[in-house]
Amino acid sequence: MATIIEYIKPLLKGESLSFEQATSLLDVIFEGEVPEPQIAAFLTAMQIKGPTAQEMAGMAKSMRSHAVKVKPGIENLVDVVGTGGAAVKTFNVSTAAALVAAGAGVHVAKHGNRAITSKCGSADVLAELGVKIDPGPDVVAECIRQARIGFMFAPMFHPAMKYVHPIRKSLGFRTVFNILGPLANPADVPSLVLGVAEEGLMPVMAEALKMLGARYAMVVHSNGLDEISTASITKIAELKNGRMTNSELNPRDLGVEPADIDGLK
Repeated sequence: MATIIEYIKPLLKGESLSFEQATSLLDVIFEGEVPEPQIAAFLTAMQIKGPTAQEMAGMAKSMRSHAVKVKPGIENLVDVVGTGGAAVKTFNVSTAAALVAAGAGVHVAKHGNRAITSKCGSADVLAELGVKIDPGPDVVAECIRQARIGFMFAPMFHPAMKYVHPIRKSLGFRTVFNILGPLANPADVPSLVLGVAEEGLMPVMAEALKMLGARYAMVVHSNGLDEISTASITKIAELKNGRMTNSELNPRDLGVEPADIDGLK
């Protein structure tokens, strides 16, 4: 039976794993032979310590390598996604934004799930609209080519997560997998807008995306929301061609009066 004790021990001491160790750790878990208590110990230790960019990138690499791939044959693919976990439970902004982007001519490879910590997940919204949320990779690729947007339902495209999901659910608290999903798009999108609910995650996620080879990314946060918000100033960590910059976006700068946050619920 496989073991991940050698990776858990440093985490319990508050030490971080290297990119390679983080990749190997998930590779072992995804083989399906690690005892559940060890997986629970890893998730707990990582949550207490807090992940680094190297750990996030390494684990995302493993998730990507085990994913069912979507290959629409389009170079400039984009994803619009959030980590969830916001203090204020809003409607699913990222899905609405993805549809607007597709309508404006952008090819969007939307990756998501049903609600876990948010009010409603992207899969919930699309299912309510009558969209088939669980098509296979060839159908998703064709949707992206023809309609400029396709949806990848995370449980279908990350089958190896079946070894982790029951343990995540039983723990009753957010784990590293809540923020790993946005880094593991099965279409390997080179560009994305990624919302994080914790401001401290902005540099971690931006640096992880850089390590994973993202061409362009905006990691955004607005007063507890994993969104670009009209309710307050949005902080932005921008990655462009390997260069990182930080900025703020005030809705007033765009001629928009700040909105009441209750209007986003």
